[in-house]
Amino acid sequence: MSRSLLLCAAALITALPALAAPLDDEPIQPIPVSRVSDPGMVELGKKLFFDPRLSRSGLLSCNSCHNLAAGGSDNLTSSIGHRWQKGPINAPTVLNSSLHLAQFWDGRAPDLKTQAGGPIANPAEMASSHAQVVTVLSSIPAYVTEFKTVFGTDAIEIEQVTRSIAAFEETLVTPDSRFDRWLKGDAKALTETERAGYQLFKDSGCVACHNGPAVGGNSFQKMGVVEPYSTRNPSVGRMAVTGDPDDRMVFKVPSLRNVELTAPYFHDGAAATLTQAVETMGRVQLGLTFTPEEKARIVAFLKTLTGRPLALRLPALPPSSDTTPRPRPFEE
Repeated sequence: MSRSLLLCAAALITALPALAAPLDDEPIQPIPVSRVSDPGMVELGKKLFFDPRLSRSGLLSCNSCHNLAAGGSDNLTSSIGHRWQKGPINAPTVLNSSLHLAQFWDGRAPDLKTQAGGPIANPAEMASSHAQVVTVLSSIPAYVTEFKTVFGTDAIEIEQVTRSIAAFEETLVTPDSRFDRWLKGDAKALTETERAGYQLFKDSGCVACHNGPAVGGNSFQKMGVVEPYSTRNPSVGRMAVTGDPDDRMVFKVPSLRNVELTAPYFHDGAAATLTQAVETMGRVQLGLTFTPEEKARIVAFLKTLTGRPLALRLPALPPSSDTTPRPRPFEE
């Protein structure tokens, strides 16, 4: 064998530790890549997601509270609704929400399709109604044509609207984070500090709730297991859905995917930074007091969960017609 071939072989052997076998026994799994089965419905759903005409004011869209340029949330303690109303709870990210067992903090919507209809008709959010949205969309010729192409019917129905939005939201997954690459065998994807942070995340018990592909979103848990959680937020969690007093302060565990992009944290938005969130969760959920160094290591790990940015082109919304109802931004 020539000297050059020997050198090449040695280089390949040296590189092998960075391409280890995938880590299949970890409590967190890589985000799966989105598979689009109906591109036409997804494209229609994208238009509807960004269209403010679904709101009474003609100003608010789904993207207003779930800004796809800002991690799928609005980075506010509580969202701003119709006529500057303060929302009751922190807006969770829409990214990777298709991986969750239910939607909303209290899990009252079993799927994205059901969730999509809620804010439209909520008087404190988009403040329209399902009937009004159908009227608006039916007055826009290009929408009528597109709905007919996708669904094969002449009449637009709210079920088609929410189904289309859900189809688009199902594509909003963010695979290929550095942590995913590490899970798949790239030993160089994480630094020593980040690996230490993940080990501490596991050893401390965080993975009991934050696990699976979404690193959460797959269970309901009480906020304040070891120490009662103090908040002025009026939400009672799952109790509002089940009526069971034992479900007071029980919420869907939030996903930690892209968590560095979605501050502030918790249902009340009380933690302004990841460091604050880690400190609070350690205390009230685990009974632990993390040192500054430990918090820094866990935060370093959490930042490795940021996935590949969405590659989206903003849709061109079809023009209104003479019969399209006018926006009413200043009415109660």
